[in-house]
Amino acid sequence: MIGQAVPMDRRQIIATGAAALGALSAGPALAGEDEPGAATVNISGVGLPVITDGRVRNYVFVALRLHLGPGASAEVVRAKEAWFRDALVKAAHRTPFVVPNDWTRLDANALSASLMRSATAIAGRDAVARVEVVSQAPRRRTGLPG
Repeated sequence: MIGQAVPMDRRQIIATGAAALGALSAGPALAGEDEPGAATVNISGVGLPVITDGRVRNYVFVALRLHLGPGASAEVVRAKEAWFRDALVKAAHRTPFVVPNDWTRLDANALSASLMRSATAIAGRDAVARVEVVSQAPRRRTGLPG
């Protein structure tokens, strides 16, 4: 059967690609050069709203990296990823992380501070040392304020 095309179901291809991306983004990674050997947990694809004047104007998809504190287990923190996502989405709806006059990005400092406050209740004291916003991708890049 060498050289013959193998028919694949489109759903199977998409599911396989999504599973591979999930495995790559969910695994522990080493932090940057400033903290050699420190464990991190990546959280990708969290869609957060950009709300101004009481209306949802856009969504920005963020990827985060949780830098774990000393003695924190990456497996324990990774198991609570759903709680981190939930806390972030709830905070974004309650007090939006809006940058004035820009609907394509969020305030990374406010987002990080909010998740740090929630991390204590979710994973325990000193489990997360800091939160890094790795990337931001807006859903829409047009129709922005003038």
